[in-house]
Amino acid sequence: MPRKVKLIFNSTADMGQAWRIANDLRPIIADYGLADWSGTVYPTHATELACQAGEQGYDMVIAIGGDGTVHEVVNGLMQVPDKKRPIFGIVPVGSGNDFAHAIGLPAKPDVALVHALRGKPQPVDLGLLSDETGRKEYFDNTVGIGFDAVVTIRSHKLPVVRGFLMYLTAVIQTIILNFNPAQLHVETDTETWDLPTLMLTLCNGPREGGGFLVAPQACNDDGLLEYATIRKVSRLMMFRLVPEVMKGTHGRFKQVRMGTFHKMTLSSDRALYIHADGEIYTGFGTNIRTLSLEVVPGAIQMVRG
Repeated sequence: MPRKVKLIFNSTADMGQAWRIANDLRPIIADYGLADWSGTVYPTHATELACQAGEQGYDMVIAIGGDGTVHEVVNGLMQVPDKKRPIFGIVPVGSGNDFAHAIGLPAKPDVALVHALRGKPQPVDLGLLSDETGRKEYFDNTVGIGFDAVVTIRSHKLPVVRGFLMYLTAVIQTIILNFNPAQLHVETDTETWDLPTLMLTLCNGPREGGGFLVAPQACNDDGLLEYATIRKVSRLMMFRLVPEVMKGTHGRFKQVRMGTFHKMTLSSDRALYIHADGEIYTGFGTNIRTLSLEVVPGAIQMVRG
């Protein structure tokens, strides 16, 4: 039986190029016949639209956009009771499309749309992030603390370049301009450590930034999250580590610590810069210093690749 589908479209994805792709998808939607479009017009609008779709009885929600749109839709769907929660599909048209890559989706938007409409759903894990103010947010792919969060902030200010080059340019800027480690106290369900830390990334999927393999073994249906952390190193050493992270071979260096967890708490001696799936959770001028993270196994039904 065909599903009743809500398409949530972000026209600003991929530096505003996504609307051209969406226009090419219209014949597929018209042929399908049971789908309605909704476009996003302000930040978090996709979250509201996804939640409304569940309340209105849609069987499926498809995000047409990048990792930010996917992140917002996930958080909207998680507001819907489990028994009413729509199946989730993705048509990747963003700059990085890291989560779509992690679940094996076709890169071509038209192929991805047909796959989403016809595919069989499977359970996928999510992560849940909470801070000292009581704010909670789900993430589907990665949470970055410190270095890669600043990279994300800087990448949003680079309109001239796109995709992986945009993130790589922001990495170089961050090494030069924002190289300040925080003293972190970290506890998981299996270990504890205290280290001056440049970067801590919590991963449900293997890559971020359009191609940095932060946690090559991360799998979003194993009931675990992975972490990768880089302690205080010199700028020169960080330049040395960047190509290793791109290849996923950084774990062999003594300055890098990697592992898995179900739950993690951490505290910092200074304000934390944080991104969740490439969306800024805390930026410059905020003062969050304590976090907790946990995996939510099989949280959402998705059409995978």
